Amino acid sequence: MSKDHGIPQQYHIAQTSGWSVNHRINSALPGYLMIASSKPTNDLSELSAEALGLMGTVFAKVQRALNALGARRVYIGRYGHSPGYPIHFHAIPIYEWVEDLFWKDDRYRVLQQFADGPGETPTDGAELTLFVWREFCERVDPPPIKGPSVSETIALLRQAIQFS
Repeated sequence: MSKDHGIPQQYHIAQTSGWSVNHRINSALPGYLMIASSKPTNDLSELSAEALGLMGTVFAKVQRALNALGARRVYIGRYGHSPGYPIHFHAIPIYEWVEDLFWKDDRYRVLQQFADGPGETPTDGAELTLFVWREFCERVDPPPIKGPSVSETIALLRQAIQFS
């Protein structure tokens, strides 16, 4: 696999010696980012100390940039383990309007039946992540967005996330 991981150029945002940041290709949610290692491994323990140290800097810059775009929360997590792809992390911005859409969609109220008593908050990152995946990444006709489009957001993030 090439160093760009097969990501079309219009989705690329920033790159360091050990990491690349791009917008998730199949996401209609502006600012849903992927942070991938440049080393072809799917095992965090195989990364160099330098890459592991730089990972925190990359995560912090990504979160700061998404917060500046209005994200109320930013969830960063590792989910994929597909062979042939390097270890990567999803950076998922939760804007106020995204959370409002979640609460207005009665289908997601079924998640409350899985709780064993009252939670610490009305919802959590797992529920909102599921909502974003289903509604903004998998639906053919995703909900309307509020604010800059995906392409406008990519341009803004290219200015905000720079590594020297």
